[in-house]
Amino acid sequence: MEKIQHNHVQAKGLKLHVAQIGTGPKVVVFLHGFPEIWYSWRHQMVAVANAGYRAISIDFRGYGLSEHPSEPEKATFNDFVNDVVAVLDSLGITKAHLVAKDFGAFVAAMVGILHPDRVSTIILLGVPFLLPGLSPLQSQLHLIPPGFYMLRWMVPGGAEADFGRFDTKTVIRKVYIMFSGSLPPVAADNQEIMDLVDSSAPVPPWLSEEDLAEYGSLYEKSGFRTALQVPYRTMMLPCGLDVGKIRAPGLVIMGEQDYIMKFPGLEDYIRSGKVKEFVPNLDVTFLAQGTHFVQEQLPEEVNHLIISFLNKHCE
Repeated sequence: MEKIQHNHVQAKGLKLHVAQIGTGPKVVVFLHGFPEIWYSWRHQMVAVANAGYRAISIDFRGYGLSEHPSEPEKATFNDFVNDVVAVLDSLGITKAHLVAKDFGAFVAAMVGILHPDRVSTIILLGVPFLLPGLSPLQSQLHLIPPGFYMLRWMVPGGAEADFGRFDTKTVIRKVYIMFSGSLPPVAADNQEIMDLVDSSAPVPPWLSEEDLAEYGSLYEKSGFRTALQVPYRTMMLPCGLDVGKIRAPGLVIMGEQDYIMKFPGLEDYIRSGKVKEFVPNLDVTFLAQGTHFVQEQLPEEVNHLIISFLNKHCE
């Protein structure tokens, strides 16, 4: 960890935080989800660097140590896509392997469609290949219960009031515990999402208090303004792209115990092979004990899968 270097690069008028380790022409760019930041890829960065790759993990705009856009409430997934390309340009990188988690999967898929010449491979964890708007799952969305956390957090002001009752570290702690479960977080009509987890509940054994403090301090700096906008308040909005095919080889790693697997229509979308209509050259791997944070929970297994896939497709 001490060998990971940190700096900021200019991207679309904002200073974006970039963590790097390793050197050479084979580049892997890691894209985080929520409630994560660059730090969530710490295990993978060191592993791929040791395998001969240059590892780069960015904080998206408004997250971690990156600057907020001037109007966070107007941020879109397209902005995040442009930021990824701008980081590559700023660092003089022509082409990279993308590894993305959670909502970062939307960003990686969009980069794969809009900038296919910049992408060598795409590896996704926790969310399969989809675009904002979730068009392959549209027929199932009516099955989502109204108390589902995503629907609650889509409403401006709702999550802000809910989160505001606690300090930032407690919010992150609760979200990590909640998202580590195998059931989708759903609140009753008279219940707030944060109250689904008791403040005294233990964190997962693979997340240390030091890790939690790192997340807490960085979200304390950034707050949640941009994080609630992207992904939650833009996730159901079409991004202006047709569901075209991604030419780059892809890998999806899903935990069997990930609550996302119970999102209406998602498991069938993966297991039936419908996802391959989007990404024809696709491998899918399920980890029996894996949860939503599979890269932190089972780092050795995930590192092996990622490095094996990269080596197989390395140019």
